[in-house]
Amino acid sequence: MSKCVENMKMDFVKNLTVRSTTGAIDTLPVKIDGKEYKLQELAQIARKPKMLVLNLAAFPTAIPHVIKAVEKSGLNINPQQDGTTVFMPIPKVTKEHRETLSKNAKAIFVKYRDQIKDIRTKSVKSLSKRDGISQDQIRRMQTQVEGLCDKYLKEANLILESKQNELTGGSD
Repeated sequence: MSKCVENMKMDFVKNLTVRSTTGAIDTLPVKIDGKEYKLQELAQIARKPKMLVLNLAAFPTAIPHVIKAVEKSGLNINPQQDGTTVFMPIPKVTKEHRETLSKNAKAIFVKYRDQIKDIRTKSVKSLSKRDGISQDQIRRMQTQVEGLCDKYLKEANLILESKQNELTGGSD
C-alpha cells in the first residue's frame, strides 16, 4: 500500500506540472502494430525554449502513432511534423490547462486508490481462508488491514488535495 502511495507521488511529479517537461512525455505509451512502446524508446527528446522536439529519424514509421499518442495524452500539446522531426509547442499556462491537469491528478489518484483497495480485499480474503486461526484473531487482523488501508487512503487524499491546490493556484 505504501508503494502505491509512492508511485502516485512519482506520477504526480512526472506527469502533472504546470509547465510541460520532457519527463512528462518520455514514458508516454505509443501503440504500434499492437505493441506498446515508451516514447523515449522511439524518439530522441530535446527541450528548446517554449518547445519540445522529438527526433524520430530512427523510426520514421512511428511518427503518426507518436502524434496520435501525444494528442490523446491530455497534456494540451499540439504536435507539428516536419520530416522526421515532431515539434511540440509548450502551451501557455491557462486556467483551462490548470483545470485539466487537476482532473488528470484526480484520475491518477483514483487509479492508485483502487489499487490500495484491491490489496485490502486480497489481504482480507487470504486471512479468512487460513486454517488454524480463530475467528477473533482473523477479525482483529482484518481490522488492522482496514486501518492500514484507511491510513494510506487518507495520505493519498492529502497528496491529491495538495497537488490540486498547486495546479489550480489555490492556497494550501
